[in-house]
Amino acid sequence: MKHPVDVHVGKRIRQRRWMLGMTQQQLAERVGIKFQQIQKYETGMNRVSASRLWDIADALEVSVAFFFEGLSEDDADAEQGGRDRNTDILSDKEALELVRSYYAIPENQRRRLFELARVLSDVA
Repeated sequence: MKHPVDVHVGKRIRQRRWMLGMTQQQLAERVGIKFQQIQKYETGMNRVSASRLWDIADALEVSVAFFFEGLSEDDADAEQGGRDRNTDILSDKEALELVRSYYAIPENQRRRLFELARVLSDVA
């Protein structure tokens, strides 16, 4: 059975990898493992050791603490029955691609796009 902490850490690995536009293969090569192992980490099927998490954090350019952000003791202790109680918009691949694309836009244009999105969301 998957432990909720392993699932959370795996989701944060996938989330950061997507934000960087990195494939599982690219991450695996940077860490020195096979991409299938990255798949297992991201699903929570395999637990990530401390040293491997350190290597993954280095490859993804974040601190190790990043992988535990948003995790509460209640989440760690709770049996979630395969469902994530903390629905996170950034767990959606489309939302991550949108955020990555948004930050690729030059700042002055990005500000105008942001204002347009605010206006459109008020209309909806």
